[in-house]
Amino acid sequence: MPAKRDYYEILGVGKNAGAEEIKKAYRKKAIEYHPDKNPGNKEAEEKFKEAAEAYDVLSTPEKRQRYDQFGHAGVGAGSGGSYGFSMDDIFSNFGDIFGSAFGGSGRFSGFGSFGGRAHAPTSYGSDIRVRVKLTLKDIVHGVEKRLKVKKMVACSACHGSGAKDRSSVAACSTCHGTGQVSHVVNTMLGRMQTATVCPKCHGEGKIITNPCPTCSGNGIVQSEEEISFKIPAGMYEGMQLNVNGTGNAARHGGRNGDLLVVIEEEKNEELIRDGNNLIHNLFISVSEAALGASVEVPTVDGKARIAIKAGTQPGVILRLSGKGLPMVNRYGMGDLLVYVNVWVPKKLDKEEKKIMEKLQASPNFKPNPDPSEKNFMDRLRRMFQ
Repeated sequence: MPAKRDYYEILGVGKNAGAEEIKKAYRKKAIEYHPDKNPGNKEAEEKFKEAAEAYDVLSTPEKRQRYDQFGHAGVGAGSGGSYGFSMDDIFSNFGDIFGSAFGGSGRFSGFGSFGGRAHAPTSYGSDIRVRVKLTLKDIVHGVEKRLKVKKMVACSACHGSGAKDRSSVAACSTCHGTGQVSHVVNTMLGRMQTATVCPKCHGEGKIITNPCPTCSGNGIVQSEEEISFKIPAGMYEGMQLNVNGTGNAARHGGRNGDLLVVIEEEKNEELIRDGNNLIHNLFISVSEAALGASVEVPTVDGKARIAIKAGTQPGVILRLSGKGLPMVNRYGMGDLLVYVNVWVPKKLDKEEKKIMEKLQASPNFKPNPDPSEKNFMDRLRRMFQ
């Protein structure tokens, strides 16, 4: 299957387009490929769905941010030409965008297999936002988390229907159980019959005559639920992970909201994050710097031994390739950068003073920098060994 097209390209807008420009672009595409204007045209139907998916992502700030950063992978869209929206989804979510062009309902007869039926707007449960702290080890390897979350769930007494029993539900007298009322309207395409959601039953086609006493007819109650989810490797502070369908339940069997997991990083006392690299400040003695040494430095998974060359100067940076953090949704690892600091003692005893005074007189202990190191940029480049 061919790869999915860029959402900005689909709508024909630039990456800096504002919300109103994106809305106008989608409206234009939706009218162009609307099923009423293209009856039986499968290609137009796919383009209609394609435009709806692009609009859904680019009109939602959080989705757009993830898409701009990670592409289709950031919004859970893989490759291929099959789009995640059905016609019912599109008209339920975006039907009002057609405005006066389609009489305000966005749904008409002449849809072929889609019929002229107006569907009830789907009710949505609200999202739940939680914060989860990750260690550097969690970030490197990914982790599965389990959280107990207080949330609205479907009422067990009425199974989410909101009715006390089956006899407590009656057909709506306004729409006679269809969930819709029909009108004939004049549009830019001529006179058309449109079906709109019944205002009395809100499209459900039924009225609850005796509500469930447990949930007062809402179909949802508050409870606590344990939710498990996987956090991929490479996440960083402030990034958000969506766990679809695990938020608050909706009234009368609608769509659940999402659990929005905001990432926080636990501070590590020895390793500092810098993008996908890690930094460790290593302190060595004057003698270790002069004579060379083998020392241990911390890594995410334990320790690593590195060699300090004789004559190592303060400020040198030693690079341990691949010992940093992974890049989310990409291949490769950052590095561990070890900043070498030479520890100079603040106090000396008599014996130590004698030794240092003797060394001070030695020519090898007189500052004698390489002339090339007088240039700052050359010196900076030499810091990375």
